This record gives sequence, structure tokens and C-alpha cells, in this order.
Amino acid sequence: QVQLVDSGGGLVQAGGSLRLSCAASGRTSYTYVVGWFRQAPGKEREFVGSIRWSTLDSVKGRFTISRDNVKNTVYLQINNLKPEDTATYYCAADYTYDGNDPRKYNYWGQGTQVTVSS
Repeated sequence: QVQLVDSGGGLVQAGGSLRLSCAASGRTSYTYVVGWFRQAPGKEREFVGSIRWSTLDSVKGRFTISRDNVKNTVYLQINNLKPEDTATYYCAADYTYDGNDPRKYNYWGQGTQVTVSS
């Protein structure tokens, strides 16, 4: 099994940046995928992006996912934060699935809250 711990959330002003961390422990390997999701109150969990173990970074607009294989940590950098980015952010991992369906990820962090003020 893999254990994931999310951290790095907080209260920031619009236009600012945050880097979230997802520290993995347990049965980690070079074959798993880590995805980031977010969930705002009253809304469904939304896919932000994912990264494979073999990839060092993945950029999607204001969101950059990167990983440090030595530290077994995956990061989500969010730039130019907007109030609509306010949500609880979760990392998730799986040994085989690489996609946007949260139901197919087997391992989850506890979530870290990001609040963006206008």
C-alpha cells in the first residue's frame, strides 16, 4: 500500500501562488501515477492533473505538477490564484491508472485546504 500526506494549503490573496506537497510512503515504486484533484463545497471532485513516475513535470496552464523521486514527493504549483480555486486539494495515487476518474485511484491523501481571497 501507499500512504499519502498532503500539505501546503493556506489562505492567499488572488494573484498569489502556492505549492502543495504530496509525500508518499510505504510501497512506493517507480511505476505509479499521482493525480491531483480538488473539491469545492457542494461540488464534485475535479481532476487537476496527473504525473507519471517517469515524468519530472507536467504543466497545464496555471498548474504545474512536478515530482522529486528522491523525496518521494509530488508537488502542485498553482500560480495566479483565483477565488474560484478555493477548494480542498487532494493527491491520489495508483499503480496502473493514469486518468481523470477519481474512482479509479486507490490511494488518497487527507486533503489540504486552499482559500483564495479576492
